[in-house]
Amino acid sequence: MNGNWSLAARRNALTARAAIIQEIRRFFVEGGYLEVETPLRIPAPAPEAHIDAIPADGWFLQTSPELCMKRMLAAGYDRLFQVCRCWRAEERGRLHLSEFTMLEWYRANADYRDIMTDCEGLVRALAASLARGNAIRYRGNTIELAGEWERLTVREAFDRYSEISMEEALALDRFDEIMVESIEPKLGMERPTFIHDYPASRGALARLKADDSSVAERFELYIGGLELANAFSELNDPVEQRRRFEQEAALRGELRRQVYPLSEPFLAELATMPPSAGIALGVDRLVMVLLDAARIDDVVAFTPEEL
Repeated sequence: MNGNWSLAARRNALTARAAIIQEIRRFFVEGGYLEVETPLRIPAPAPEAHIDAIPADGWFLQTSPELCMKRMLAAGYDRLFQVCRCWRAEERGRLHLSEFTMLEWYRANADYRDIMTDCEGLVRALAASLARGNAIRYRGNTIELAGEWERLTVREAFDRYSEISMEEALALDRFDEIMVESIEPKLGMERPTFIHDYPASRGALARLKADDSSVAERFELYIGGLELANAFSELNDPVEQRRRFEQEAALRGELRRQVYPLSEPFLAELATMPPSAGIALGVDRLVMVLLDAARIDDVVAFTPEEL
C-alpha cells in the first residue's frame, strides 16, 4: 500500500488540475498574451489593510505579482499573463492556504468590462476541455455557463440581499460583515455572477467611474457562492495612487500591522501606463469549482500540515 494515502487519493484531481493549467496557458497564448515571470520576493508589497505579507530575508514573499506586471504595462507590453505562487500570512481554512497559485492577466487599452468577457471565455473553455458542456455542478448546484452571466452592482446586491443599504453599511462599518455573511453566499448559484462597482473606499488600485466617482471600476467573480477573482480598471494616476497607498498604510498602522515601504519604482512608472485592466484569479479555487471539490486541500498536492 502506498505510504501516503491522502496524496495517492488525489491523483485524479491533480491530473485534472495539470490539464486545467495547461488549458489556461493555451487560452492566453492563443489570445495573444505573453506569459511572464516576475520575482517572487519583493521589497514592497501593495499596502492592503487586511492582507499580510510573509517576510523573506529582509524583503517579502509576494501577495500578488500585480505591481511588477503593471510596470511591464507601463514599459509597453500590452497583454500579459502569469501563473505563479503567492503567499499571505495566517490564511488557512477550507478555502484558504497561505501559499497558493494565482493567475493574473492584464490588458492595455481595456477596462473591467473587457476582463469580464475574458473570464466568461476562459471558464467556458476550461469546462469544455473537461467535457463539462455548458454547465457545471458545484456543491449540489447546477451552474449554467452558456448565455449571459449575471452582472450585479454592489448597491443592487445590498438592496436584494441585505436589510440595510450599501451606504448605511459603510456608515456603520458593517460593509465587509454583510458582504461575507449575507451577500457572497448567494452569488453565482444558478449562473456565474460579476458583482461590480464597489464603493470608492474598497477599490485601492482601481479607477473611479467617470460618471460616478463614489464607486470604483472593480468587480469580483463568484461561482456557487465562492469568490474566484478580483479585477479592476487600473488606476494610472501616480499622485492619487500614492495618496491611496499612504491611506492604506496609515490604516495598517492603526490596526497594529506591519507598515510596508512604498514601491517607489512602481509609482514613478505608473504615469506611463496606458488605460488598462487586470485581474487576480485563484487557480486552486477555480479547480475546486470545476472538479466539484469541497475543500482546497482536495486539489493541491500537499497541505501545510503534510509537510
